[in-house]
Amino acid sequence: MKKSFLLLITPLFAFAIQAQNVKIKVEEKSENIGGGSHNCLVVTIYDAKPDDIKKEWKSEMKDYNAKVTSGDEIVADNALIKDISANTCDVYAKTEKGSADNETVFTVGFLLGETWLTSSANPASYKAAEKIVKDFATKMTKEAIADIVAAEQKKMDNLNSDQKDLEKKNKSLNDDIVSYQKKIDQAKYDIKDNEDAQSKQKAAIDAQQKVLDAAKARQNSVE
Repeated sequence: MKKSFLLLITPLFAFAIQAQNVKIKVEEKSENIGGGSHNCLVVTIYDAKPDDIKKEWKSEMKDYNAKVTSGDEIVADNALIKDISANTCDVYAKTEKGSADNETVFTVGFLLGETWLTSSANPASYKAAEKIVKDFATKMTKEAIADIVAAEQKKMDNLNSDQKDLEKKNKSLNDDIVSYQKKIDQAKYDIKDNEDAQSKQKAAIDAQQKVLDAAKARQNSVE
């Protein structure tokens, strides 16, 4: 029984999560978006589901009064992002699978009128856009990791609860042993007392048998 239990818990150690630092870095790249190859801001988001990323990005774009449509790309028409431009702009975004299972590459392109945002042509606007993208990626990553922490904490709480139950059961079993031992000790004493009583009772029976035999003999002697 003990061997089977050990075999069951062994995989828990085999799949232990290794701690690692998460660095959110926005890069400027030329990517295929908005119908062509354009300058974009690219960032890796960790542990978040692509659908959650898309949903949250659409929500943020709506906060800029943009008309948001989605398909392979999320397109926010006429977004008014004052930190980037006093005029409205169109924002194109897409998600792609990263190099690891927990990574999603998030690509965003800002179309200012007829020109795609670049750090060289629009340094101040690019800096603002970079902050928006990085803050978004950071938020999504933190929230996703927070969900993982909550799930792992729940598992830990359950394990601790099971451990307490085992300790409680162990104490109960040991208490039973103590109680049974007291009963055994008492039973041994009672057996000795009973044996002594049986000896006395047998002596009384033997004495009474003699009296009875004598009485019967006297009875039979009457002529």
